[in-house]
Amino acid sequence: SAAAFAPAATSNTDTTSLQASFESELGVQPPLGFFDPLGLLEDGSQEKFDRLRYVELKHGRIAMLAFLGQITTRAGIHFAGDIDNHGTTFASIRPGWAGLNDVPIEGIQQIICFIGVLELLVMKDVDGTGEFVGDFRNGGDYGWSKWSDETKMSKRKIELNNGRAAMMGILGLMVHEQLGSNMPLVGQL
Repeated sequence: SAAAFAPAATSNTDTTSLQASFESELGVQPPLGFFDPLGLLEDGSQEKFDRLRYVELKHGRIAMLAFLGQITTRAGIHFAGDIDNHGTTFASIRPGWAGLNDVPIEGIQQIICFIGVLELLVMKDVDGTGEFVGDFRNGGDYGWSKWSDETKMSKRKIELNNGRAAMMGILGLMVHEQLGSNMPLVGQL
């Protein structure tokens, strides 16, 4: 029969229904809408989406601090005093990747331990206390309840977008530093 030579029907994930399932999520906005170029959410799992959003928020917060740190130290603003007992001043440490060679090994170890403490004890979402994914208040209010739901959503969108911009910004600074570029306002990297 000729039906034996007809192409078999394939069951592809309907990307339209997948996009519709996440189209109303925070951060889905023009011009891209729902943007998943790697297909990480092809299965439509809300749990996976929440995990990726949690990671995006956390990386965005770290990137905002990193970008601010780059700009601040390149502007010549440093802590006063010494970083160690051997007379190495904070001001003598170069900005960017080069600074890792200037910080004593004990300082690097302290940074790693501090990040570990933050990761294990502070920057985590305690189950049952968060209002949304990435809510690290963990039962504290910090003035959040005084805002309307519309203002809260606006602030969450602003944080998400600023985090996305900061991730691209710090990546751009790191790349240009390795290229030895001379950038406006920042200067020679």
